[in-house]
Amino acid sequence: MPGLLRGVARTAVVAGTATAVSNRVSRRQGGRWAAQESQGYEQQQAAPAPPPAPAQPPAGDMSDRIAQLKELGALKEQGILTEAEFAEQKSRILSS
Repeated sequence: MPGLLRGVARTAVVAGTATAVSNRVSRRQGGRWAAQESQGYEQQQAAPAPPPAPAQPPAGDMSDRIAQLKELGALKEQGILTEAEFAEQKSRILSS
């Protein structure tokens, strides 16, 4: 009988440990999914409002154009501008 009791106790410990680990993994994964969903929601909320067009520089001033292109590049890297918006603004700056 002691061997049977020891086996039952061991099974209970293993099952309890497995349950605790499983619950912890589920909570962590749920937290990650919630964080990803909230980031996606924030990006969706920010996306409809297009950023204002940068001021057009004088036709011959190349240093202002370069500064504006750098600003556009930074906005694109931050995820504020989409690829299409970046290309449109870049063409406006270069064509002026």
